[in-house]
Amino acid sequence: MGRKVLIVSACLVGFNCKYNGGNNSCSLLEEAFSKGLLIPLCPEQLGGLPTPRPPSKITDGDGFLVLEGKARVLTVDGTCLDVTDNFLRGAYETLRAAEKLGERVVACVLKEKSPSCGVRKIYRFSEDSLKDGMGVTAALLKSKGFKILSSDDTETIKEILRELR
Repeated sequence: MGRKVLIVSACLVGFNCKYNGGNNSCSLLEEAFSKGLLIPLCPEQLGGLPTPRPPSKITDGDGFLVLEGKARVLTVDGTCLDVTDNFLRGAYETLRAAEKLGERVVACVLKEKSPSCGVRKIYRFSEDSLKDGMGVTAALLKSKGFKILSSDDTETIKEILRELR
């Protein structure tokens, strides 16, 4: 069957794929990546968005409502460009990778607060505060039965990494 792995948001292992061209590097995950325990993916880049790119937020709901066509993802830099299709494409490309890996995927560790990867919290569209909800990719992976972990779930991530070694 092959070695068990975690899928992780690429920004968490130091890839400069955040909207502003930076990353959210986590030394714990970077070390695990260097040992071949992780598959880093960036849904927004997989969806065709450039880096850097304008920041985006989900309107009127969360990732589940975007998947249902009841909410959109718009840039919040004043242009209000609709990037919903990019976020959906990236979510489905990430799902495709996860499905190809199949039972080898122990869990998906996703960057909290992201409109793609947020697990418990995402930003409100009209203000700079958080609300309960999942990002588009997190919602899709969860709906397809993958175990989803927030980048904030450090103790659980450490436990899983000990098992993978």
